[in-house]
Amino acid sequence: MEDSKLLQQTDDEMIDQAFKELLDSYLATKHRKKVEIITKAFNFAREAHKGVKRRSGEPYIMHPIAVARIVCEDIGLGSTSICAALLHDVVEDTDYTVEDIENLFNPKIAQIVDGLTKISGGIFGDRASAQAENFKKLLLTMSDDIRVILIKIADRLHNMRTLGSMLPTKQFKIAGETLYIYAPLANRLGLNKIKTELEDLSFKYEHPEEYLQIQKKLENTQMARVAVFEEFTSPIKAQLDKMGLRYQILARVKSPYSIWNKMQTKHISFNEIYDILAVRIIFTPKYPDDEINECFSIYASLSKIYKPHPERLRDWITHPKANGYQALHVTLMSNRGQWIEVQIRSERMNDVAEQGFAAHWKYKEGGGSEDEGELEKWLKTIKEILDDPQPDAIDFLDTIKLNLFASEIFVFTPKGEIKTMPQNCTALDFAFSIHTFLGSHCIGAKVNHKLVPLSHKLQSGDQVEILTSKSQFVQPSWINFATTAKAKAKILAILKREERTLQQRGEEEVADFFRSENLEYSSQNIKKLCRYHMLDSVEKLYSAVARKDIVLGESDKNVVLEKPSSQGWKKYITFGFRSNKSQKKEEDEEKPVAQTSDIDIKKVLHISTDDKNKNYVVADCCKPIPGDDVLGFIDDNNQVVIHKRQCPVATKLKSSFGNRLLAVEWESDQDLYFPVNLYIKGIDHIGLLNKITQVISQQLNVNIHKLTIESKDGIFEGRVQLLVHDVSDVKVLSTNLFKISEVKVVTRIENFDDKPEN
Repeated sequence: MEDSKLLQQTDDEMIDQAFKELLDSYLATKHRKKVEIITKAFNFAREAHKGVKRRSGEPYIMHPIAVARIVCEDIGLGSTSICAALLHDVVEDTDYTVEDIENLFNPKIAQIVDGLTKISGGIFGDRASAQAENFKKLLLTMSDDIRVILIKIADRLHNMRTLGSMLPTKQFKIAGETLYIYAPLANRLGLNKIKTELEDLSFKYEHPEEYLQIQKKLENTQMARVAVFEEFTSPIKAQLDKMGLRYQILARVKSPYSIWNKMQTKHISFNEIYDILAVRIIFTPKYPDDEINECFSIYASLSKIYKPHPERLRDWITHPKANGYQALHVTLMSNRGQWIEVQIRSERMNDVAEQGFAAHWKYKEGGGSEDEGELEKWLKTIKEILDDPQPDAIDFLDTIKLNLFASEIFVFTPKGEIKTMPQNCTALDFAFSIHTFLGSHCIGAKVNHKLVPLSHKLQSGDQVEILTSKSQFVQPSWINFATTAKAKAKILAILKREERTLQQRGEEEVADFFRSENLEYSSQNIKKLCRYHMLDSVEKLYSAVARKDIVLGESDKNVVLEKPSSQGWKKYITFGFRSNKSQKKEEDEEKPVAQTSDIDIKKVLHISTDDKNKNYVVADCCKPIPGDDVLGFIDDNNQVVIHKRQCPVATKLKSSFGNRLLAVEWESDQDLYFPVNLYIKGIDHIGLLNKITQVISQQLNVNIHKLTIESKDGIFEGRVQLLVHDVSDVKVLSTNLFKISEVKVVTRIENFDDKPEN
């Protein structure tokens, strides 16, 4: 009894201290000091969650307090958002309703709590696409009040900070969903600091070993970076002092996730990444209206000290990013012969860079906000996509992500108006961005007064005029070169609408055929026609008939009546032509390599659930081998597919089918061999092939299954397929191949013919 009282007292002290720290943070801001309503919200939430503990063992109220603190400190929102953050789980987890919140507080707080409740329930539900459907709800609530998504991001950040107490399966799911959805959302809303932390925390749980390795390397190289920073910034400080500026110079170190991501995409080592250190200059402008000119004045002064890279000037001041980011990025050559990026920002620009739009939102009493240009456009685009809901929630997620991840370019209308578009967008995307009618009837475009096709990719600074015709309609091929979420969504919606009309017409024509031939119009007879024409659905049959791809006649009548002649002809077709799938299967069976699908994967897997009786197979998309960080996914055939955790397919599965994931790990087994492909590149030299084969076959006694080497202009490229036990074999191989002086690149590739990105 005494122990429980002591424990309760300790908990109360911890809660009181956490709330005091939240209030101190709030009082340090420039917001109006509405301490009374925040205290009321805290006391209400504390009472509502009384006696409830989190999985970590701490009182549940500590979570809402932590979320409110992130909302206040990291995002910069005021009392309404802090109250909503404190109350965000009350309606979902207790008997209180949204009406209770409205009566006790105010309609705005109740509306935000309601929005948070709608997107919270069922995120770990049983339905396959629960997370994707949930993401739709999340985006819908953004149009009501953007603070809903900001508080949700804060909620996700605290969940990620405390993810260690969750089961491994939940960790993979939540980390995958965070990397796939929430980090890009935070980035799009300008929350750079939060985006970076979400990425790093996801990386930490998905690839713990790699995370620790990079952290250790950053610690080991810290002293060297400090020396470079001091030497590089010393003359810069002297020049800024001479200009009479108030400023601070900070070192910006690349995040572990960004480093790892670059290592993966560029196939380089930690030591080959040269932009780990960047320099940030944050200054107080002498005159607020003159901050842009002062940025360029600082740049001009720096270019007198160090030589700037002519192609790496990034002017985000004149043309801010869609998330509000403004800065001048220049890359300078240091005295050590190293390129170093310098980011020049005013204090205001720095606030926007760290806190996004929240840094300059001023919410009026009774709701409403200042018009925020690009953000409003973005929200409007998402609302338009949501107006045409797609049946496949995974497709929906991919479509939205096109917008979230896109880098931006700036193009001009014929009247000189500037439009922000995603990088790699086409003339067709531009047409749909202006109006759906314009996109639907687009026949081409004039870019800088020259005629170009719809698929033409736009560049920053292009002036674009869209050409239309009333006789033009949306074509199925357009989906192949549309890149923006809006264009893809509109094209698919129009095509589906047209397809439905076509199917209705085809269905009527099929019914007419059955009537005219006195045949029974039944689903069984329709299926006979589908099999005869080798179509896998009734809808495809109706469409083909409406398009006149299939003209129903005597042979179709015979098929329905099951006459022998038609059966014989059908058998002949089936026998005479084999599908690509069966052909590929036969080709695969001819290969003498021990395929991973032939191996009993359960022998080398530690399975943390009771699903050991299922069939386990290795995913073809990423071909993991023992030692790779992996997870299991229960597919539609109830078999468990083993994917690498960083595999793009696995990333999509984590964010959309989280409830079907399994935590699995490799166990050592030196009896089994797995095929692996290596890509090798370097300086061509006589006897090089002999050196490579000696290292692999003689020194390491590894079986080479396939080897190709090509040489051009003194550079060789090679690919080798080997049979290994695990990842450690690959590391030993790579280390020893690097000892050959001519070899400059050794990297693992998924398929033998793949070529790594440069």
